Amino acid sequence: MKKIYAVQSIGVNYGTIADDLPPATEVIALYKISGIGKMRIFDPNQATLQALKGSNISVIVGVVNNDLQGLATSPGAANGRVQTNISPYLPDVNISYIAVGNEIKPSSFSDNASAYINAIASFLVSTKAPLLANVYPYFAYLSDPTDVKLDYALLNSSGVVVQDGNLGYQNFFDAMMDSLYSALEKIGAGNLTVIVTETGWPSDSGVAATVDNAGTYYKNLISHVNNGTPKRPEPLETYLFAPFNEDQKDQIKTLRKQIKELKKRLFESKENSIR
Repeated sequence: MKKIYAVQSIGVNYGTIADDLPPATEVIALYKISGIGKMRIFDPNQATLQALKGSNISVIVGVVNNDLQGLATSPGAANGRVQTNISPYLPDVNISYIAVGNEIKPSSFSDNASAYINAIASFLVSTKAPLLANVYPYFAYLSDPTDVKLDYALLNSSGVVVQDGNLGYQNFFDAMMDSLYSALEKIGAGNLTVIVTETGWPSDSGVAATVDNAGTYYKNLISHVNNGTPKRPEPLETYLFAPFNEDQKDQIKTLRKQIKELKKRLFESKENSIR
């Protein structure tokens, strides 16, 4: 893992669904040696939080999706979870946010989702908390490789590919982010901070999934996010996925689900534009 300390906006996800990972203490040492000052974990893993003590690494701690309903319907359960999984590690661990759920990736808000999104966005604005989003140009490319050029998805285009009014786009990452910003503006949440908690490119087992393409995507993204997007030209906090291969994760099932959801959103978007 190369040093990326010059890019203050970059963090790296640390997933643990695997059977061949190094101990958490070694992982934390790797982050520090590599100059990575931000981490996201998907659940309050006790070994990881213990290893983070005194490291000064900023960490986003996730709440797994299966726990959301119980926590949402019981303030006592939510408070108990914080007292058990968060409070004991403060202030020795620099916990920046608690991420509620995972793999919620809206690029536009359909009529069916708008009521929920409006309530969530309003709550985040009132509490001055950020919206956490996963942004994958790879899946957009995979769903339409004829119209979406590979260089555009890899942040590797030499010039503007898409012109939208006075905004020019050289890569799909910026276009996806600004689509999200525009959707937030439409529901009165234009000042909401967005953090990209997950983005990446696979290095095998898929279309255009090669080591070279993955390396190109990460290299270009790391050098790009400090500049922000055409709509918001400011540093964008972004977390890369991921330093280890989680060999116990059902990646094919997840991939198919994400492609299906993406195609559904694209269809809804086109249908709404026709109306």
